[in-house]
Amino acid sequence: MSGDHFLPSRARASAAQPVQLTIQDVAFGGQGVGRTSGKAIFVPYVIDGETVSARVVREHKKFQEAELETVVASSPHRVKPRCPYFGRCGGCVYQHIEYDYQLALKWRQVKETLRRIGKLENAPMRPFIPSPLDYGYRNRITVHVEDGVIGFFRRESNTLLDIEQCPIASTEVNAQLAQLRATHPHNGHYTLRAHDGPRIFVQVNDAVAASMLDLVERTAASADLLIDGYCGAGFFAKRLRSRFRKVIGIDWDQHAIAVAQSDAQPNEEYIGGNIETELPRLLQENEKSPVVILDPPAAGLTDWIRHALRVHPPAQLIYISCNSGTLARDLAAIGKIFRCDSVTPLDMFPQTAEIEVIVELSPRQSGTR
Repeated sequence: MSGDHFLPSRARASAAQPVQLTIQDVAFGGQGVGRTSGKAIFVPYVIDGETVSARVVREHKKFQEAELETVVASSPHRVKPRCPYFGRCGGCVYQHIEYDYQLALKWRQVKETLRRIGKLENAPMRPFIPSPLDYGYRNRITVHVEDGVIGFFRRESNTLLDIEQCPIASTEVNAQLAQLRATHPHNGHYTLRAHDGPRIFVQVNDAVAASMLDLVERTAASADLLIDGYCGAGFFAKRLRSRFRKVIGIDWDQHAIAVAQSDAQPNEEYIGGNIETELPRLLQENEKSPVVILDPPAAGLTDWIRHALRVHPPAQLIYISCNSGTLARDLAAIGKIFRCDSVTPLDMFPQTAEIEVIVELSPRQSGTR
């Protein structure tokens, strides 16, 4: 099976001779890993176990980057991508892999990242929660318009690729994309949504978001107080508010806080402010240890928040992450204080390298790790 469909033109034009490799693994981010001349070589759009021909396009001190030329011996898990833009668009990286095997790869990637960076030799991994839809699941996309081109950025490029339809977006979102294209819009950025409502952050996959809520509800311990950090419009707090005497949400987004407060029950309080200031204050003020939910952006927790958790550990910490690398870093930083009780990956973003993870932690009774 030829890999030419996936190659950017600059790779095809390279004078470097192709090398034949056996792909040993698929790393977090979607790149396959092989070895040549004692160096790791990273190749996109491959599957572990495959033999491929690849052309080196970038040299680094300890590794090389290559582009796929030809799949010499293909994996039984290889399938035909559904998207005509796959390999040129910068979004999906796994459309060439059958869905069940995508989950197996991502599960291993989380486990390995927690071992390598998080120092968790035997992370208590639970089964992957899949997406009921592996295509047509996105309830929103943002497209860019420049000089008549309407679409997404090309892979590893700042230039746009014209997109008529996105297979991972819902039918409603693709209908909006067709309408936008028909209007010949001005240059700019346009977010297309399947649902009406306040312009606040919501998870892009409705079904997996529901599974996430169910899991957090089952996982949350009993306590007097729930603190929901990075709460947005109260995604978790609203579901859990009947189980706690008091629920406090914190977020910097004043608009999201206003939406959360608009239908708040008497036991709910939402604070629009800096979580680095508010979370340490709340942990210090409450003698009865609360349950804390933290759902930070991809950058993870700051040094100050990690310090506050170590000094005033809550009765339970539920950490929701969209970046396994920063999650592992944070778990390593608080590992002497907290025990990792469970790790559950969820596939919020099928066909892409992104992985959502929910980690349940509790304070250690001893100093052992």
